[in-house]
Parts: sequence; C-alpha cells; structure tokens
Amino acid sequence: MVKRFRAFWNELAETFLEDAPWLIVVFRKNFDVSDKGEKAKNYYVQESVGIACGFLIAAIHLAGLCTLTHTPSPMGFLSEILGRPKNEKPFLLLPVGYPKEGVQVPDISKKKNSKKSQILSDLSQNFKTCLKVLQSNS
Repeated sequence: MVKRFRAFWNELAETFLEDAPWLIVVFRKNFDVSDKGEKAKNYYVQESVGIACGFLIAAIHLAGLCTLTHTPSPMGFLSEILGRPKNEKPFLLLPVGYPKEGVQVPDISKKKNSKKSQILSDLSQNFKTCLKVLQSNS
C-alpha cells in the first residue's frame, strides 16, 4: 500500500510514512446519500472528526505506539487510490508504529491541582485589577 503513495510525497522529508508499519487514513463524510440518491447534510463534520481523531491518537499512545498527524496537500489522491465515494473526503493521515530505537518521546504530565488553583487564582486577581482600572477610567 505504501508503495502506491510513493509518488505523492517528498521522499526525504516524509520517510516516516514508509517506516510506519500502519497507515490510518481518516475520512470525513460531509453528507449521506440515500438509496434513492438523495443527499442529507451532516452537521459539525470537522468538529466531530477532529474530536474522534483526538480520542484515536490518545488510544494509540496509551497502547504504547507512536503516531503523528500528517495532512499532505493535496489529499484528494487518497480518495482515488482507496476508492472512496464522492461524499467522503480525506481528513488526516496517521502513520502508526513503535518509536525507533534512540528516539525520545516526551513524558508529559498534568499539572498538579495546587498549580492549577494558583493559575486560576492569579487569573482571577488580574481580571479584578483590570475591572478596577476600567471602572476608574470611565
């Protein structure tokens, strides 16, 4: 499958597409087509597909795999190569696999609740100060 994509990307900059054992192509479905050929618009497609991709990426990472988002331009060739119907458009390409040896994947942790509380407190104080300045100037 990857060899079929070969002509469509920069060989030097995007070798991760060849190195990844799996390529997930995410499509968005702008409208449905009934058996009679009638179109029915789908709402909030970009938002819904984006959120779903976020969950997919999180699940991939939790499974111990790595991925990154890739949106080649143009992406229309993916519809043609994969034989998708006209109402589906490519949204995102996710190469998935294990990190190469020696690659450092950041270990990002959440801020502690006390740190979050301090940030909110600081924002609240700054907001109150701004309000006082605005009120004194009017």
